Amino acid sequence: MKPFILIATRAEDEPADEEYALFLRASGLDERDLVRIRLEAGPLPALDLDAISGIIVGGGPYNASDPIELKSPAQRRAEAELATLLDEVVARDIPFLGACYGIGTLGLHQGAVIDRRYGEPIGVTTVTLTDAGAADPLFASMPTRFSAFVGHKEAASTLPPHAVLLAGSAACPVQAFRIGRNAYATQFHPELDLPGITTRIHAYAGYGYFAAGELEATLAAAAREPVEHTDRVLANFVSRYAR
Repeated sequence: MKPFILIATRAEDEPADEEYALFLRASGLDERDLVRIRLEAGPLPALDLDAISGIIVGGGPYNASDPIELKSPAQRRAEAELATLLDEVVARDIPFLGACYGIGTLGLHQGAVIDRRYGEPIGVTTVTLTDAGAADPLFASMPTRFSAFVGHKEAASTLPPHAVLLAGSAACPVQAFRIGRNAYATQFHPELDLPGITTRIHAYAGYGYFAAGELEATLAAAAREPVEHTDRVLANFVSRYAR
């Protein structure tokens, strides 16, 4: 099988390594078949898109909508490299799945409005599939309403006309969309489980996702109801595009 590529942007080793483990678990891939690139640590290597099955972009503390002067040199480089990669991905309709930060990168690339209007605190939300989402292979064997882990400062507030809205929630109307036939983005985290989000809550306690003194309340919000179906998104993505 040609490998999938996971593009990661987390500089903190513990949540970065756990993120990789979570994507492996949810996708059913092993390390040979899911090659991780830590984009925050160095330039994106040249990728032969004919030699891979697809690309996954994980989340992280970068915000695509931040003013350029507030972005670190590493973030500016990473985003420029992702934009160049997406030029080819979208033009060739290469299988792509961006989770959380991935919705900002694919969204901005395609003309979506990414801003802070629909940010969500860390916790569990109820995601509802649109009719298009319910019919899409990415959400095969999933209920039309399911619980998912979220926690983001920015989101897509407007999609371009050529994007297909696949899912939304009460607080965030764009939870998933598709470009072309094979490029996807989700605002929720399909890879996360409760131990994983607990690690991230501790790792990013000082990053503005919640106020000082709200650690315990945030941990409780993440544990308020079970999240059982979202890993199906990654399993479906791999099953559909592995080659």
